[in-house]
Amino acid sequence: MTSATDDTTLDETAVIARDLIRFDTTNYGEGRSNGESDAAAYVAARLESIGLRTQSFESDPGRTSVVARVEGRDRSKPALVVHGHLDVVPADPRNWTVDPFGGVIKDGMLWGRGAVDMKNMDAMIITALGDILGSGRQPERDLVVAFFADEEDGGRRGSHHLVKNHPELFAGATEAISEVGGYSIELDGRRAYLMQTGEKSLVWIKLVARGRAAHGSRLIRDNAITKLAEAVVAIGRRDWPIQLTATTTQLLSELARLLDIDPERVGPDELVLRTGTASGFILATLRTTTNPTLLNAGYKHNVIPDTAEALIDIRTLPGEEDKVLDQVRELIGPDIEIEVMHRDVGLEAAFGGPLIDAIIDTLGTHDPGAPVLPYLLSGGTDNKALSLIGITGYGFAPLRLPADLDFPGMFHGVDERVPLDALVFGRTVLRDLLLTY
Repeated sequence: MTSATDDTTLDETAVIARDLIRFDTTNYGEGRSNGESDAAAYVAARLESIGLRTQSFESDPGRTSVVARVEGRDRSKPALVVHGHLDVVPADPRNWTVDPFGGVIKDGMLWGRGAVDMKNMDAMIITALGDILGSGRQPERDLVVAFFADEEDGGRRGSHHLVKNHPELFAGATEAISEVGGYSIELDGRRAYLMQTGEKSLVWIKLVARGRAAHGSRLIRDNAITKLAEAVVAIGRRDWPIQLTATTTQLLSELARLLDIDPERVGPDELVLRTGTASGFILATLRTTTNPTLLNAGYKHNVIPDTAEALIDIRTLPGEEDKVLDQVRELIGPDIEIEVMHRDVGLEAAFGGPLIDAIIDTLGTHDPGAPVLPYLLSGGTDNKALSLIGITGYGFAPLRLPADLDFPGMFHGVDERVPLDALVFGRTVLRDLLLTY
């Protein structure tokens, strides 16, 4: 094991990402959060140190987003939004081998909650801009740089709040780049990059079962927990059929070509499994998913409660939200109430155009010969909110990763970490993209 904590030995990107990890910005959902204000103040100070004027917006106490505008060389071109989020999901330190909020450097990696989701990209944005402005240059076009609160709870107190209440911040912008794209995967010993050109829809629901409260020793057939359990199992065990979109069809075609596989003989699931750890993301993009994530019922061992609740995370293909909700209602029956807690749109953009070309060219400069493939993200990003004001969003947080790193497993997982050299790679690629596009 090797470790390093001396800032002089670390690239500035690692220093900033480490510092951000040390701000515990845990977002517990449903409005409960440790808040992003301290991290937002740190980011604002970093941006101001490279000559930018920042604006901070607090949607609720402690829920702070930071925005700055960078003047481009050619202001006739539409602006580009470059954004990240400052909050993270919870981390139980009992399950980690390091302090999840310690910003630990060991084994050539930065460890901690947010190392990949997405304080790494936050740091890459800041250092890439610092490289550009510090050398007396400008980005090719105006940039709207945003660090949002509350992404991990659907962005209601972050990106959605700003889009609704301060749309002028994004005036002139037509495209955006953010997380969960631009990272490398291994295909039969050959490195390739996944470019996120779309994301699934989000529907978060609560199931509510009601029954008869009684003593735990009674024979009670109208048991709320039993009814809820049956509904949860039905949803969690539902095997949704494969349904391809334009993006996943193109991805499968490219995978078959690169892996020299006949797609007529190998099904979509089997083909995706050939991508190794990347399949952790891609498999879920071929179909709807409905995952139970939380149960809440009862208050004492010998009391049958009259109410039981469960949270279900539903991710559908773009435009399938209402259809899937109807199928879920049919699946669980009329005795279970469904409350839609939050829903957000799915996105899908064509894999082409000047921005995609610029990304492919920039990656090609830094990793010659590595193909770039489109993919649909199974999760969601703040690009959903930006789409409401006509901004097309992509996932591009460039990272060149070792083949044996389970990158999808890092998202919301235990022992989240990112290689230090991947941060340097991302800083450099992002800098060059912003200088030329």
